[in-house]
Amino acid sequence: MAWNDPDWGKKNSGGPPDLDEVWRRFNQKLNALFGGKGGSGGPTGGSPMSNGKMAAGLGLIPVLVILIWLGSGFYIVNAGERGVVLRFGKFVETTQPGPRWHFPYPIEAAEVVNMQQVRTVEVGYRANVKSKILKESLMLTDDENIIDIQFAVQYILKSPEEYLFNNRHPDDAVHQAAETAIREIVGKSKMDFVLYEGRAEIATRAAKLMQEILDRYRTGISISKVTMQNAQPPEQVQAAFDDAVKAGQDKERAKNEGQAYANDVIPRARGAASRLLEESLGYKQRVIANAEGDASRFKQILVEYSKAPKVTRDRMYLDTVQQMMSNSSKVLVDQKGGNSLLYLPLDKLIQSAGASSTFLADSPPAKTSDATVPAESTARSREAFRSREREVRP
Repeated sequence: MAWNDPDWGKKNSGGPPDLDEVWRRFNQKLNALFGGKGGSGGPTGGSPMSNGKMAAGLGLIPVLVILIWLGSGFYIVNAGERGVVLRFGKFVETTQPGPRWHFPYPIEAAEVVNMQQVRTVEVGYRANVKSKILKESLMLTDDENIIDIQFAVQYILKSPEEYLFNNRHPDDAVHQAAETAIREIVGKSKMDFVLYEGRAEIATRAAKLMQEILDRYRTGISISKVTMQNAQPPEQVQAAFDDAVKAGQDKERAKNEGQAYANDVIPRARGAASRLLEESLGYKQRVIANAEGDASRFKQILVEYSKAPKVTRDRMYLDTVQQMMSNSSKVLVDQKGGNSLLYLPLDKLIQSAGASSTFLADSPPAKTSDATVPAESTARSREAFRSREREVRP
């Protein structure tokens, strides 16, 4: 049993180890390392040969340490990266891709910066559009409306020295510059322009303004792309905004209908006005021409009348009677001349019969009573001729 061991209390006394014993064991291991013999004596118990070898081995330790220290200055710069060498914290040079060396720490230090890596900053959300950050996404437009915008900014480095030394937190500077630029542009734009037709233009203008801000602060960053992820009204007023959009669409539709009606009516009215104007001008010219013709004819008649008044009066009288009687169906017979010949105006009767037949063909059937008038008048004229013939005979 463990409690029957006479040395059990000594092995488990729990006291501190003997320092002389520890030092002796260390010297034995060191001598064995450099070719000496590990004896059980003290540190001065070795031979002169072993002491010389131990001194030479101890002299190699600093050399090994220096070699290891110098070897720690090697580093490799990969393609698309740049190495920035600092000497006591001050910038010295920028190294190109490949194996490089610098004085080891604490004299010099090297930082490798990836120049081709596309970095991304998200404004208004994190990792997902649904996880919104309202403090960043809510913005005020020029027409005093609030909109919710989420966008992402992609950028690369163009100067590793400026990126490392001119700004303490360059990535945060990109985020703040992006938020500042987009707020300025949205604040100068209308709500409909931001939500619909102007999203691409806003992204382009924001990238340009953002680059100007970063160049002013010499951040060594180049903006490559600004992507608008989402732009909409706040969720609390989405229903009211939809109603406003529908009302705007109804307004535009009513305006288009009114414009179409105006485009249809106005040309017609202008055409009618132009037609009336042309007709009035034609009537004016016709009246003037008739008046001038009548005046000219009157002057000519006046000249002839002054030459032969009686003949002119008779001729004017006959012309007037002929003009008046040309449209009449009556026949005048001179009984005083003693001529018993009865004049039968067949041409007039045929014309009147043809006119009556044409009138009957063109008129509706309901007006049959009016069509019988010419026939009755013709019968009466025949009876009159017969009675006159009977009166002339002895």
